[in-house]
Amino acid sequence: MKLSASDIHALYRPSLCERRIYLNAHEEPGAKPGEFEELLSELGRRHEEAYLAAFPEHVNLSGRDMDRSAARTLEAVRRGEPVIYQGAMKARLDGSRAEVTGVPDLMIRDNGSYVITDCKLSRHADFKTHPEIFLQLQLYGWLFEKTFRMKPAGLKVYRGDRTLEELPYGGGADALRALDLIRAAASLRKEPYSPVGWSKCAGCPFQERCWKIAEDSADPAILPDIDQSAAKTLREMGVRTIDDLLARFDEKSLRNVSRPSGKTKKRIGSAAGRILRQAAALKGKQRILLGAPELPDAENWVMFDLEGLPPWFEELDKIYLWGTQVFGERKGGYRAAMAGFGADGDREGWFRFLENGAEIFQSYGDIPFVHWHNYETTKIRSYIGRYGDRDGIGERVLKNCLNLLPVTKKAVVLPVPSYSLKVIEKQAGFIRSMEEFGGDWSIARYIRAVETGDDRLRREIVSEIQKYNREDLEATWAVLQWLKGI
Repeated sequence: MKLSASDIHALYRPSLCERRIYLNAHEEPGAKPGEFEELLSELGRRHEEAYLAAFPEHVNLSGRDMDRSAARTLEAVRRGEPVIYQGAMKARLDGSRAEVTGVPDLMIRDNGSYVITDCKLSRHADFKTHPEIFLQLQLYGWLFEKTFRMKPAGLKVYRGDRTLEELPYGGGADALRALDLIRAAASLRKEPYSPVGWSKCAGCPFQERCWKIAEDSADPAILPDIDQSAAKTLREMGVRTIDDLLARFDEKSLRNVSRPSGKTKKRIGSAAGRILRQAAALKGKQRILLGAPELPDAENWVMFDLEGLPPWFEELDKIYLWGTQVFGERKGGYRAAMAGFGADGDREGWFRFLENGAEIFQSYGDIPFVHWHNYETTKIRSYIGRYGDRDGIGERVLKNCLNLLPVTKKAVVLPVPSYSLKVIEKQAGFIRSMEEFGGDWSIARYIRAVETGDDRLRREIVSEIQKYNREDLEATWAVLQWLKGI
């Protein structure tokens, strides 16, 4: 068996999943990378090239032939080359025929040994936040020690914020344990069970495949309030279907089921009632009404949605579009507060949003700002701290914010695997006009707009992004109207 540092990344990203290792090992076809994944790959290459430019006198050992690259790396280290780019290392696991390979981005000579450095877009490299990065570097350290009979001078990550983070080298034991898990999963004759999860599976090339299996078999893991640990525990108890769950448990008995949580165990507790109602709704393929939705008495409502960049795209996590539109008795026009494309664009977008908010308050008074989940309120607080709050408009928006997600969950149980807006809007009968849409799609298109020098293309892309954002607002309004009709 051949193992590599990239296998550790596949184990943990987008989430820890042994099934993905098995499917990769058995060459099961997955979804092809989309525009977002291709963009990440391109940005990663640029990030690496930018750091490499700081070492013009380096030895380039990149190549597809692992044996030849490893031999050349051995020679380069023996010569004491100051900087080695894409040096390859390989070693056999103790007591095993399995061969392990690794190709760190840079090996930089220091105190008679080498500092191993890898370039990552992420802003953190600790085990808790990014175990795949931490363990990859540990494995590079182990490979270096096995190959050259000395410890590395250090392990470092060149992060997405263009700073270096030093990681402690612990001898590689944690990385080797991850490899053992990978070997075990890849060697299985039968596909292992790994519960699906709406967040867990997002971005995985096997997402559609695994979800179809889970839905066809009525796996309890598809219920929104069953977490990974609970799904595994219930399966160990012989609960393999939603029918099994409903037959075996009432609310009291399910509350007392304990599942692992960190180093201790935790009861399912108060989630039990929600889980059983979700199971009943999915089994019956119909909604269960809990009560009237708790909505304020208002004639007009602002639908509010943001499009933003994750923090590892640049030094600041950035909202590039603050979208608002008034619906109700006096419907207003769509307002798109776009961040500018210059150095001060982030600030410009924020103050355009405050201007839009001020105009809305002037025309409608204290009107509800309706959004889905916590993202919008979190970002408003962040931007108030970042750039200030002209005339207190940001704080006024916060006081008028209405998170429609908990309102929905308190009013009705739906036969759905997730309470994301893209799922719930279908219950309300909302149909989008765009064939391509989604947060990752929007981010990828915005980055293209930032980078292009073609003004016409930039305008086209911005128009697409705004259309997607506008349909998010229309979807939120459709869900609100649907809730009011319950």
